[in-house]
Amino acid sequence: MYSHTYLRDLITAIFSKMGCSKEDASTIAEILLKAELRNIPSHGILRIKDYHLLWKEGRINVSPEIRIIHETPGTAVVDADNAFGMVGAKRSMEIAIEKASSTGSGWVATRNSNHFGIAGYYAMMALEHDMMGFCVTNANPTVAPTFAVERLLGTNPVAFAVPANREHAFVADFATTPIPRGKIALAEKKGEKLPAGFVQDDKGYTSEDPSVLRRGGAILPLGGDRLHGSHKGFCMSSMVDILSGVISGANFGPFVPPGVAYLPRKDKQVGKGTGHFFGAVRIDGFMPGDEFRKRMDEWIRTFRNGRPAEGQEKIIIPGDPEREAEERILQEGIRLVPAVRDDLKAVADELGIKFE
Repeated sequence: MYSHTYLRDLITAIFSKMGCSKEDASTIAEILLKAELRNIPSHGILRIKDYHLLWKEGRINVSPEIRIIHETPGTAVVDADNAFGMVGAKRSMEIAIEKASSTGSGWVATRNSNHFGIAGYYAMMALEHDMMGFCVTNANPTVAPTFAVERLLGTNPVAFAVPANREHAFVADFATTPIPRGKIALAEKKGEKLPAGFVQDDKGYTSEDPSVLRRGGAILPLGGDRLHGSHKGFCMSSMVDILSGVISGANFGPFVPPGVAYLPRKDKQVGKGTGHFFGAVRIDGFMPGDEFRKRMDEWIRTFRNGRPAEGQEKIIIPGDPEREAEERILQEGIRLVPAVRDDLKAVADELGIKFE
């Protein structure tokens, strides 16, 4: 087990050694550890090895000039200057919140970015300002649309955060696939198989092997197959890709730059880097905040108190498992899978940083 404080300092030191400013390195560490605390290790420390490899290949700008390149009172397009995704994404959401403060809602499309960790972090930033938060991003082309074998889309997550009064906030954060790529990588490191309907091989046949992506296989859209609604998962992922990639001027679909070394980079580019899309909406743009939060409490209690299925204790509200995990893990410490710990040590050793 490692304490949150120890890992925060270690990760900050790692990204500082790569050339990031102290502020940017601290931002990256905060967001990666938020994933660990919320029990989403697929988007946490596991990713440091990939980020380090991208940095060594010269594919990341550690001294970015993040700037607005187009805007209206309520919207903006941000160029992240090929920064680590967490750096450009946090600034973009801050801009969305600033615009919402004055206009009622703020919407920011970001281009020329990279993988940014958990989408829920940015949506939750709005909660501190009594706003609803929204965030989507496109990602590595690892997903084959319904009826396809070619990898044309990313896992393209969606996050939505809504404040309440006495109840905890509603926080939905999910991929538009049955499993995110990071969890596949984690299963591979643990030597575990995947459930049927999550991935397919390069011929389109379902597979349980998490290493299949390295051999031309693909992740399936949410639903798994047409019979179980994979076309709906394909639609959701496409919507994310259009918001993140098309309207921002970033790459979209199969042209999104891969964030892992084993995925080939397309020679053709249709934009700049990876794309994200952020939104912040003031509650009082629709009704008094107190009234809304009380209604949100009632909504949450209505579902939480619904009759659970046999064998289930209760209905889980989006955000409950992650919040409960965060409270527990912050006290108990963060447990690293041995293979992830070894990768972290290898990166720290290469950068001349001591890792216990």
